[in-house]
Amino acid sequence: MRRSLVATTAVAAIALAGCTNGGDSGTSSPTSGQSDAAAVAYMDKVCGAASAFAKVDKTAPKLDVGDPAKLKAEMAAYMGQHADAFTKSSADLKQVGPSPVAGGDEAVTKMSETFTALGTLFAEAKTKIEQADANDATGGLQAAGEAISKLSELADPLRDLKAVPELQKAAQSAQKCQEMQRLGVAPTG
Repeated sequence: MRRSLVATTAVAAIALAGCTNGGDSGTSSPTSGQSDAAAVAYMDKVCGAASAFAKVDKTAPKLDVGDPAKLKAEMAAYMGQHADAFTKSSADLKQVGPSPVAGGDEAVTKMSETFTALGTLFAEAKTKIEQADANDATGGLQAAGEAISKLSELADPLRDLKAVPELQKAAQSAQKCQEMQRLGVAPTG
């Protein structure tokens, strides 16, 4: 139960950092309006790329020690789903194209690196679980716990956007960022 809570809290923090800060996208001048529109379109791509993890079931398998083989299989699948989602997000972030705002490229590169690290961590946990003795109720689960606990340490891979206020502001209007909120991974406040 605690692990599920940690994972859910971490994912909410991830999305909150990238897609809920900022203000309205006012257009005080044509140049500003064009810049704002380009930033919103860019953030739409960024949130779309980063959202693969948002679609993964955040509920960890129940710890049923009565059927260790089933628990092992379910936990390995759970770790694999997260590994795949973070790896996909990393790859997709590399494809968003150039930022229309200074500092955006660097922020997205750092975000991609964080997603890569999380993908690797969960893939390694999956491998450890699969290699563990199924008759040992806790075999491999330590690796799963370590992976999930890393989410809390790396809970904010979108934190680099904080250095780019224009992108934070644009996230408020970007449709994909709003969809992440509707998926329940980011509070709307």
